[in-house]
Amino acid sequence: MRPVAAVTLGLLLLMDAVRVLLPSLITIYGQAGDTPPEQLGLFAALWFVLPVLALLISPRWALLGGAAVLAAGRVALQATDGGLPQLYVSAVSVTAAIVFLYGSAKLVAGPHARLALPLGLALSPALHLSIGHLDLVWRDGLLPWIPTVLAVVAFGWAVLGVTETAEPAPGRLWFALGPALLLTGMFLGPSALIDDGGPWSAVMLLVALAALVAASQAGRFGLLGPLALLVGVAFAHLQGRLDAGSMLIFAIGLGACLRLAGSGAARRPGGALLGGMVTFFVGTFVYYAAYDMNLGFPNGLVVLVMGLLVAGVAVARELPDWKAAVAAVAAIALALLLPQAGAPAAARQPIEGDEFTLIAYNIRMGFGTTGTLDLDAIGDWARSRDPDVVLLSEVDRGWFLNGGHDDLDRIAARLGMSYHFAPAADELWGDAVLTNLPVSLLTSHPLKSYGYPTGAQAQTFTIEVGEHRVGVLNTHLQSPDRQSADLPALLPAAPALLAGDLNLTPDDPAFAELLRRTGLTDPLKAFGDPPTSPAENPVKRIDHVLLSPGLTAVSAEVPGVPFSDHLPVVVRIRVD
Repeated sequence: MRPVAAVTLGLLLLMDAVRVLLPSLITIYGQAGDTPPEQLGLFAALWFVLPVLALLISPRWALLGGAAVLAAGRVALQATDGGLPQLYVSAVSVTAAIVFLYGSAKLVAGPHARLALPLGLALSPALHLSIGHLDLVWRDGLLPWIPTVLAVVAFGWAVLGVTETAEPAPGRLWFALGPALLLTGMFLGPSALIDDGGPWSAVMLLVALAALVAASQAGRFGLLGPLALLVGVAFAHLQGRLDAGSMLIFAIGLGACLRLAGSGAARRPGGALLGGMVTFFVGTFVYYAAYDMNLGFPNGLVVLVMGLLVAGVAVARELPDWKAAVAAVAAIALALLLPQAGAPAAARQPIEGDEFTLIAYNIRMGFGTTGTLDLDAIGDWARSRDPDVVLLSEVDRGWFLNGGHDDLDRIAARLGMSYHFAPAADELWGDAVLTNLPVSLLTSHPLKSYGYPTGAQAQTFTIEVGEHRVGVLNTHLQSPDRQSADLPALLPAAPALLAGDLNLTPDDPAFAELLRRTGLTDPLKAFGDPPTSPAENPVKRIDHVLLSPGLTAVSAEVPGVPFSDHLPVVVRIRVD
């Protein structure tokens, strides 16, 4: 079974590299929005198009050469510490992995491929879950090196056991791998856990991953599998994520489609694999580009197209099976009746006195100034300031583009705080409050886009500080000149504060108008007016904590920490 192990571990190492490359494109090459999307897309596409050159060499050399570079790249990734080396090592590793898979498609026997592909799709998110959705590459010290080296050695041993076969798997199966990678990366990861944080969601995710593999090895499903997959992606399109029932439907449907796609005679498996990986890139780029540029159509359609591609190649030679269709409807109805776990109850830990400490921080999905993922460092730093309320912007709860991490759950665990998430761009990206104070009247108000594609919201709530009640408005403006004009109507009654990344400086006319209409004051003026952006060389203050009458800033500072492209604002506030 060494060929099975080779392809499975190759997919595992590919996803390790992808989860570094995609956020590195944004934070290192793209400088978080400063690089035109077209230029960013062409640079990223290069690494998915280069493997086409594998057509010029023998499959054996593609397999061995790609595997050698992929293994070396994975070790090098563990040794990198951000910056351009991280970007280019991850990019070369992705290219090498695709070349290796091209050789595998030509050389690995059909039965081995039909097991290895679904096993690799399931193993990567399962292992990611087991390590807390924080990749080993982002961890320091000796311990992460042990599983990394073991995986690379096992991969090398398995690759040397691959011999040429006369019966590779059909090209349909290898093509389906591309869109299947995107779908599993988006919907079988942290996004499946955001409602709970307890064991129930994790167990359901593992059950779904096991079901994916089991369905891929079961008998023929007829229309059952494709129909289940399409229902799953339809739920994902409507909800932006999958709950327990629809996740199980999706996983079974995907596994069944891979089973169907793997049947039949082998036709151009190598070329189909290359086409599938280009499809993976195009789908990923188009889906997430919608948050920075207007595409003219909702990006949820990308999910439907990926599902249709997988279902289409699965049924390309299947005849309708109406009994299977009826069974599919019954199975879907049963799965939708599965109980759903609720969110954990917020802690209520009132504080005495009339002062509290607040942090407002745009964390850029947890990626620091060198492009490294610094979620634990953010949590540890924030805990050192002993805050009562932490307001976060640009919180990612499982975007595949950023590596599939639940920023909020990870930071909250380090702080020991409960949290309330406010979706903005979609269900997995937005703003949040972390606090153990009693919270009431919690609402998220979607803000008008005014033509800007990235969504924005205003999260309002009330906290209890001793015997006082303080209103809070937490937001991250995307079209600041216009959206700031909508905030006065949402501000809670005084005493209240408005905080977050407003993308306005104190000198902007819209900022002055906001203060005039709300009666808020800017306390940081009295504490040196420290700039907050960009973090490496701050020259302007666009992150704010604004106070109404009845609140006074006892102290305020902007610490120079490197965990984002913004600096945080820390204010000690007294309720008068």
